[in-house]
Amino acid sequence: MSNLLGSKYRVQIFGQSHSPMIGCVIEGIPAGIVPDMSAISAFMARRAPGQSATATARREADAPQIVSGLNERGETCGAPLCALIANADQRSRDYDALRDVPRPGHADYTAWVKYAGHNDIRGGGQFSGRLTAPLCFAGALALQLLAERGIRVRARVHSIAGIRDAGVDFAHPPMNAISDGPLPTLDPEAARRMTEAILAAKAAGDSVGGVVECFATGLPAGLGEPMFDGMENRVARAIFGIPAVRGVEFGLGFAAADLTGSRHNDAYRVQDGRIVTDTNRHGGALGGITSGMPLVVRAAFKPTPSIALEQRSVSLGNRENAPLTVQGRHDPCVVPRAVPCVEAAVACAVYDLILEG
Repeated sequence: MSNLLGSKYRVQIFGQSHSPMIGCVIEGIPAGIVPDMSAISAFMARRAPGQSATATARREADAPQIVSGLNERGETCGAPLCALIANADQRSRDYDALRDVPRPGHADYTAWVKYAGHNDIRGGGQFSGRLTAPLCFAGALALQLLAERGIRVRARVHSIAGIRDAGVDFAHPPMNAISDGPLPTLDPEAARRMTEAILAAKAAGDSVGGVVECFATGLPAGLGEPMFDGMENRVARAIFGIPAVRGVEFGLGFAAADLTGSRHNDAYRVQDGRIVTDTNRHGGALGGITSGMPLVVRAAFKPTPSIALEQRSVSLGNRENAPLTVQGRHDPCVVPRAVPCVEAAVACAVYDLILEG
């Protein structure tokens, strides 16, 4: 099924942006685990809408309700775990005009073709970023299970509207700087400029995109299967499930194409009995198999396609050109709220590979 992620840690996501509920069913959780619901709620709150001027005004509590998979003591019992999240702040009337005139840059038209006009247009239906709420639930649980193995997954804003944070260079990291301590916060000047860029786009009825950078530390060497089940393959598949992702790269990614081999290769050395590399341009995986260095991945997010500016589109019913002005509440930039979504996707993919052994 296309809404299913993973082979051992299996996550099936269901619902639409304006359906009464969205949620997920998770299989592969070890029995006897007590989910830390306060930690899960805190993680999901990072993604929740309506928290700042740079996000959509839609307000959702995003309080997950577990309806199966736990025993009377609150422990996982071996049955599939099902979590429901209510949709409480929909304004479906904002999408009436879109039933005939699709939004440029959105999945409205392709879904109309695929499902012969029966697609749920409200809020984008199953193509909405709203569906990342249950993904974050599954990812938050995977993060807890990974932490028991000494593995951490953390992400941050890398750039917005071409404005890049000067922060840590993960291609040349000191080993302790990426393994211990909190993730470095955004440079204040870069953060200010990013916020200004988002608010300026919002005021103009437009939107901007950006990049989220994520890294996983504590991974053992040897995870991943060539050639189509490598670590990069699995992580990329999970990340591309997040709406608005248009590109994924590992290590230096596309920048590696501009280097010579001597400048791109990471020299090996022995440190405290471990084989490590001086640099991490390869991003923690070679041949699809983890090297023991931090896994470094970046996801590029397009500008939000739902913008207030008038755009050119078509009338599907009349088969003629038609203008479109999108109504409703939309993020002028999805990047800040996408940070935990990337963490969740990476966590699910990594934990699934670990269970495969």
